[in-house]
Amino acid sequence: MSRTDQSRSDVPEEAAPGEVLLSARGLRKSFGDLEVLRAIDLEVRRGQVICLIGPSGSGKTTVLRSLNGLETPDGGTLSFAGGPSLDFSRPVSRRQRSALRDRSAMVFQHHNLFPHRTVIQNVLEGPVQVQKTPRARAVEQAETLLERVGLLDKRDVYPFQLSGGQQQRVGIVRALALRPSLLLFDEPTSALDPELVGEVLTVIKELADEGWTMVVVTHELSFARAVADEVLFMDGGVVVERAAPAEMFSRPRHARTRQFLERILDPLHQGTGSGTAHDGADERTDGPA
Repeated sequence: MSRTDQSRSDVPEEAAPGEVLLSARGLRKSFGDLEVLRAIDLEVRRGQVICLIGPSGSGKTTVLRSLNGLETPDGGTLSFAGGPSLDFSRPVSRRQRSALRDRSAMVFQHHNLFPHRTVIQNVLEGPVQVQKTPRARAVEQAETLLERVGLLDKRDVYPFQLSGGQQQRVGIVRALALRPSLLLFDEPTSALDPELVGEVLTVIKELADEGWTMVVVTHELSFARAVADEVLFMDGGVVVERAAPAEMFSRPRHARTRQFLERILDPLHQGTGSGTAHDGADERTDGPA
């Protein structure tokens, strides 16, 4: 059974397994004169894992923040199955933005835990204060999630008493406690010591295996190869290439993709290989430039 054929009982059935959960078309975003997103198209199916890779400043994080309502695109459309449908060429109301956030939860590069609250208090904040879940039920669910990631014994400690990997796992639990339809990860291991990366990636892989729908921004290419159903390479605010992991990492079609992968996978030889952005290969992108 493929991941998209799996069904989880803890998330509302907004889309059947394998059906489109989220559709973004022509997303555009500028900050002043800097054009960050240039007509981004993205389709996410229920149970699918999509990894966004690319150099820093390519627009990956802005895509995630747009999907979560933390940024408002200047143009394009975004729709969730059974939920909001937004046309960013028109003003977006606070209610529409809130409806968008209700469908997804984001795990940031830095865990962003409240330092003056215990682990369990951090996890309960969203369900109790925002979603108005009865406290007793929220505590039970939070403890179940903490046990699942091996942190139940840390429920009453403060973030400063945890390792970076443990803090990020609490960040993941905090997102899961909201019971989102879509999980968004923004380079969740980039701020961690190398020896702590594995414990966080293991949790994310387990979530993928359970059928959670996820969009992950990552520089961990081995993780993307092992977990993603589809990989998108972004550069300069556009999706340069999209493909299954085996094709993306073994047979990239575009010269810029090859150049990026060579520099990441073989940094000692960067700039000496044949793959450059101007070697005559197909330079078309999957979206308008």
